[in-house]
Amino acid sequence: MSVSTKTPLHRTMLRSAMGGFAIGTTLLLTLAPGQAQVFGGHDSNAPVSYAGDHFELLGRQDRASLSGNVVISQGGLTVRAERTTLAFTSDSGGLKIHRLDATGGVTVTKDNQSASGEVAVYDFDRRIITMAGGVVLKRGNDLMRGGRLVIDLNTGISSIDGNVGGGSSALGTPGSTSGGGRVSGTFTVPKKSN
Repeated sequence: MSVSTKTPLHRTMLRSAMGGFAIGTTLLLTLAPGQAQVFGGHDSNAPVSYAGDHFELLGRQDRASLSGNVVISQGGLTVRAERTTLAFTSDSGGLKIHRLDATGGVTVTKDNQSASGEVAVYDFDRRIITMAGGVVLKRGNDLMRGGRLVIDLNTGISSIDGNVGGGSSALGTPGSTSGGGRVSGTFTVPKKSN
C-alpha cells in the first residue's frame, strides 16, 4: 500500500474516532436523568430577578443594561457577571425578556452545578444558554473544560466543544480553528465496596 492510500483511510478512522468521542461526551452529559444532565429540570418560565450596581433602561431600543456585580436569577438558576444586557418587549404592562447577554467573568449556577466562561448568551425564546471563552463546567466533583458550551434547557442536553466557534478541527466541521481545541476533564468513579 502506498502512503497516499493510507492517508485517506487514516483520516476516515480519525474522523470516526473523534465523532464517536463527541457523541460519547454528549451522551455522558445527558444519560441518567437527574444525575448527569446539566441544569436539568430548570423552569425557564419562572420570573426573572435582577440586581447590579448600575441599571440603565434604553426604552426606545427595548434594552436594559446592568453593570457591576450583576446577579440575575430565575427558578434556582443564577447568572453572575460584570455586565449584562437584556433584550425585551413590552407585554400587557410588563416586560418579556427575550435574550440576556453577559460579559466579564460569567458564572451560571444551579444546585451543585456551575459553568463559567468569558461570555454567555441566554436565549429565553429558544431556552438555550451558550457560553464561550475558557469554559469550565462543574457538576459535583466532575469537571470539563472547553472553548464553548451549549446548554439546551428544553432537553437537558449539553455539548461542549474545544473551540470557541464550535466544531472540531479533526472533523473539519464549521467553526473549527487552525489552532485546534480540545475538551478535557475528569469524572468521579464510584468507590468499590469491600
